Amino acid sequence: MLNTMGERQKQLLKLLRRGKPGLSVDELSKGLEITRNAVRQHLASLEAAGLVEAGATRPSGGGRPQQLYVLTELGRESFPRQYSWLAQLVVASVQNEEGAENMSKRLSEIGAGVGRQLRSEHSGLATHAEKVEKLAEVMDQLGYNAKTATLPGGETVIEADNCVFHRMAVRDADICHLDRGLMETFTESKVEQHECMVHGGNLCRFRFKPKNDESTDK
Repeated sequence: MLNTMGERQKQLLKLLRRGKPGLSVDELSKGLEITRNAVRQHLASLEAAGLVEAGATRPSGGGRPQQLYVLTELGRESFPRQYSWLAQLVVASVQNEEGAENMSKRLSEIGAGVGRQLRSEHSGLATHAEKVEKLAEVMDQLGYNAKTATLPGGETVIEADNCVFHRMAVRDADICHLDRGLMETFTESKVEQHECMVHGGNLCRFRFKPKNDESTDK
């Protein structure tokens, strides 16, 4: 669906995806660097397509409350999730072969296998920072809309706001072990998830502790 839209409308949808509580016309105007009237025109078109809807209102400091706009379910699903269909087949196969009690372990192993394959395509990565940075690029290519971010203490994390497994994870969080196995193997790290969209977060945020870092065992 995104392929049929103009670039501004794609950018508008991406802004709304990151602004989970909703964004006002003023905020969208600033984020897109276009006029408020242009924003309203794009919103009207996206509302007609069923991708955007009016959400809650927000106090505006004594003035008229600001109307916020949010993505509809159709709007959220319009972003590419390039291998969720494959994961559904994998999960069904694992459940049939291993049983529900072994799901977490088996999915971690599958993710680790994917991680090894991806690492073999990027054999020149030397440092922990390089591995995390490259993983963010790989995840973004897979449809996660992932990027690195820096925490106040200087630590680099990966933030993703388009989990390719979101619908599956809502039903069964075991699927997240596949992602974690991939990330841990690719970066040779212990992965800690500090925000999750399934549990109400605005995005999924992952921290990486090198496995050879003695401080992780203290």
